[in-house]
Amino acid sequence: MDNHNEETELIVITGMSGAGKTVAIQSFEDLGFFTIDNLPPALLPTFIKLMRDSGKSMKRVAAVMDLRGGDFFDSLVDAIDDLSKEPEVSITILFLDAENQTLVSRYKETRRSHPLSPGGLVLGGIKKERDMLKDLQGRAHYMYNTSEMSPRELKEKIRTDFSTKSSNVFTVNVMSFGFKHGMPIDADLVFDVRFLPNPYYIETLNPLSGLDKPVSDYVLKWQETQTLVDKLQDLFDFMIPQYKQEGKAQLVIAFGCTGGQHRSVTLAEHFGKTLSKSHKVSITHRDVKIRKG
Repeated sequence: MDNHNEETELIVITGMSGAGKTVAIQSFEDLGFFTIDNLPPALLPTFIKLMRDSGKSMKRVAAVMDLRGGDFFDSLVDAIDDLSKEPEVSITILFLDAENQTLVSRYKETRRSHPLSPGGLVLGGIKKERDMLKDLQGRAHYMYNTSEMSPRELKEKIRTDFSTKSSNVFTVNVMSFGFKHGMPIDADLVFDVRFLPNPYYIETLNPLSGLDKPVSDYVLKWQETQTLVDKLQDLFDFMIPQYKQEGKAQLVIAFGCTGGQHRSVTLAEHFGKTLSKSHKVSITHRDVKIRKG
């Protein structure tokens, strides 16, 4: 049976020493990935071929590649670039980072020496490693700063981002929110629509939400709303394929108004339906309250 038409998914785990790569690789193992620690980058093409020839048993692999590979590590960026050109290979780079002081404290707690400064000052090794990794960091699809994360929180974040991730599925999450309740922390794009005419001040519309036709008709009837819709549609038509090409698994687009009831809900519903014609879309209304009556 020929399995070569099935896409091979490789998660490359890299980043700063002491930032949590051991926890990360264990997390991927818990998610059912085949895992390998300290894979020399020079062996990456050979390993990909092995994955392809293994059938389904190694179609989803997570591998740690870091400075323990020594001189081999210098070839990692070139190896990833070469493999990214192959249509049946999906490579996602997860880069783990932490503040210098946090990394120093972790080394002191474990009484380990830094791989780039054995027997020397830990901070010197950290700075040297950070400089060596800057090109790879710029190519990362996911970048976690683990300074304030416990191991459990890191595992949970990986589970959230990768447990249902399919390299063939790009999801656009469109959401509405109210600024008075706080900004959404997970939004990639935020649009403030508080300049649009507000149904809140219309007595018959105030108790309703943007999920109700009278409210959505009111918000969408204005020329400034139509101009905004046209300009945003052009923007999304350009940007979403770029995000997808970059390797993101999902894009979160958030519309905000004052309370998160009327204008933001209307715009989120409109673009959720429009974008669903060409993308997998989910719609969330964080602060909406349906108060008919």
